[in-house]
Amino acid sequence: MDPTRLILAARLDGAFGVRGEIRLTSYTAEPLALLRYRELNREDGSLALTLIEGREYKGGLVARAAEIGSREEAQAQRGLRLFIARDRLPETEDEDEFYIVDLIGLNAVSPSGEVLGRIRSVENFGAGDLLEVSPVDGGPSWWSPFTKEAAPEVSLARGEVVIVPASDEPPPRP
Repeated sequence: MDPTRLILAARLDGAFGVRGEIRLTSYTAEPLALLRYRELNREDGSLALTLIEGREYKGGLVARAAEIGSREEAQAQRGLRLFIARDRLPETEDEDEFYIVDLIGLNAVSPSGEVLGRIRSVENFGAGDLLEVSPVDGGPSWWSPFTKEAAPEVSLARGEVVIVPASDEPPPRP
C-alpha cells in the first residue's frame, strides 16, 4: 500500500466503557461509513484496526475492533490516526469536487500552458481553500485561491490545474 495515497479517516480517542469498545472521531461525511471500510490503517499503510461493529455517538463512532479487547488496550492506542487507501473511496459526484490527495502533485499551469510549478498542499486558513504551489525553479512557494475564477480548470487525467494569476504579473519568482 502506497502511504502517499492514504486518506486520514479517523482518530482513536480512547476507550468507551470497560469492555474494550473504542471512541473514534470520524473525518468522513458519515461516521458510520468507517464500518463499511472495516480495515483502517496506520500512516505507514500497515493494518491498525479491523472494525467489527459500531454505532454513531456524538458525531463520531463507538466501535469494537478485533485488535482491542480491553479498556487498557483502547487507552494505550489513544491518539492513533487511522487511514484508508484512496482507491477505496467513492468517486466524487460533482465535477468540481476533488479529494485533496488527488490535487497534491498536479502541475500548476498558466492559461497558456506554461508549467508554473506543482501543487504542494491544499490549505484552508478560514477564508477558503488555497493551493500552495512550489515553483519549477525551486524558489519560494506561493499561494493561489482555489476558486473557479483563480483555478478555472482541474484535469486529473492531464495532471494539471490551470491557475490564473491574480494580476497581469506572473506568480512571484525568486
